[in-house]
Amino acid sequence: MRSKLSVWLASVTLFLVPVLAVGQDTPAKLHGHAQDPANAPISGAQVVLSKDGKTPIYTFTADQNGDYKGDGIKPDTYVVTLMAPGKTGEPAKAVDRFENVKIAAGADALQDFDLSRPEYIKGLPPEQQKALAEAKSKNAEINKENQAVGKLNDQLKEARADNAAKKYDEAATLMTQATTTKPDAPVLWLELGIAQTGLKKYDDATTSLKKTLDLDTASKKPNPEIEAAANNALGETYASSNKIPDATAAYDAAAKLQPTNASMYYTNETIVLSRAGQTDATIASADKAIAADPTKPIPYYLKGQALISKATIDPKTNKIVAPPGTADAYNKYLELAPNGPMAPEAKNILAEIGEKINSKYSAKH
Repeated sequence: MRSKLSVWLASVTLFLVPVLAVGQDTPAKLHGHAQDPANAPISGAQVVLSKDGKTPIYTFTADQNGDYKGDGIKPDTYVVTLMAPGKTGEPAKAVDRFENVKIAAGADALQDFDLSRPEYIKGLPPEQQKALAEAKSKNAEINKENQAVGKLNDQLKEARADNAAKKYDEAATLMTQATTTKPDAPVLWLELGIAQTGLKKYDDATTSLKKTLDLDTASKKPNPEIEAAANNALGETYASSNKIPDATAAYDAAAKLQPTNASMYYTNETIVLSRAGQTDATIASADKAIAADPTKPIPYYLKGQALISKATIDPKTNKIVAPPGTADAYNKYLELAPNGPMAPEAKNILAEIGEKINSKYSAKH
């Protein structure tokens, strides 16, 4: 029995030895990340495996993100060296090294090169340590400023949505905070001025909108769009404060800054002056809007409305005498917007002043 057991154990041993030998020869892998003392990835860095720290056996190259990986490595203990790319025409330079890195059979070993680690920084020359500290401080300031700008952009976006939804209180609160954080940004003052106009705080709005113009015109790259929008908003605040010449000047400035939007600015001027009961100024601004774009119906209607307000009664016939141009203005509105919201009123007024209504009007949207 003992003889048979010995033979059986010998056969088992002979079977296990080859399997163990194969396991020890299974190739291994290595991966990791390389970053410089400022935490920036070291693109193009080479990771070299050697036995003596001098003669390369395996070499792997880091990608643009500082990540590297390699396979087919014979299991063993290596010196792993990081070679940073040199300047143009200069060879790569060894900047970091790890001794006795054991790479087991079949393993995917990790070896990072973090040159921002304290023990590495302490080994740098004093002047490099000082320069690095200054660079980190500057980067921290830049990151802090970028975070602040990101928050301001979010607030600006939200304020614009609030103004569009006529939530002027909320928009004003956001932009008051924003202008306190960054008082040199014209666009923030613009949105604050628009919110204040919506709240009918015309003096505050005027101050904010003038601040917009002062900051933008003094900047290295003035933005005509911002200045035009500020003047457009100023026109409304001035008109609402009965400062008609200032309102007209503001709208003229907006149109000059953005000629392609002149019709819109002059139409806005006509609307706010009409609301303010400024008859003659309304007629004048309507003419400017019509000259800028004769295909828009609203200026014709507002001009007709301003003109009819100046109508008189003929004492002999007791009929309405409309100023010249009234019928033309209303008829032109009907020609451009036969089904417009003010079409019934325009037709009634034409009938009352004895003017014929053209039944062949066609819509031109």
